[in-house]
Amino acid sequence: MVEHIHSDGEEPAVTLDAFLEQSNATAVRLEPDEDARALIPFLDRLALIEVAFPKFRDGRGYSSARILREAGYTGELRAQGDVLVDQIAYLKRCGFDSFAPEKSLNPDDVEAALTRWPEHYQGAADGAVPIWKLRHG
Repeated sequence: MVEHIHSDGEEPAVTLDAFLEQSNATAVRLEPDEDARALIPFLDRLALIEVAFPKFRDGRGYSSARILREAGYTGELRAQGDVLVDQIAYLKRCGFDSFAPEKSLNPDDVEAALTRWPEHYQGAADGAVPIWKLRHG
């Protein structure tokens, strides 16, 4: 069951500049050229951080997600834009927990992408224990 695909109907996220000027919003949008570390002092107030992926080949959002999760952000972290089904599992490993693709994705394909490999070789922001550690303690 896919619960990760976002549907519209909520307040839009404000830009990073607007957030830093007022900081009373609970949702902010990061563009690829913006530094996620600017949000670290405000993480406890944010319910949603939306990270823009204007092109599928732009990987800067992966780094933003990892930075935010490692800094302790526990709210919704959404990948928005040119998000392809091939990227879903990697996005999740970096800390994204929801996705708002420009083009709709087949829910069965998303579910398959998220469950295809239950074990991982490396640690990541998703907290999964690497398989080598499961095998060797």
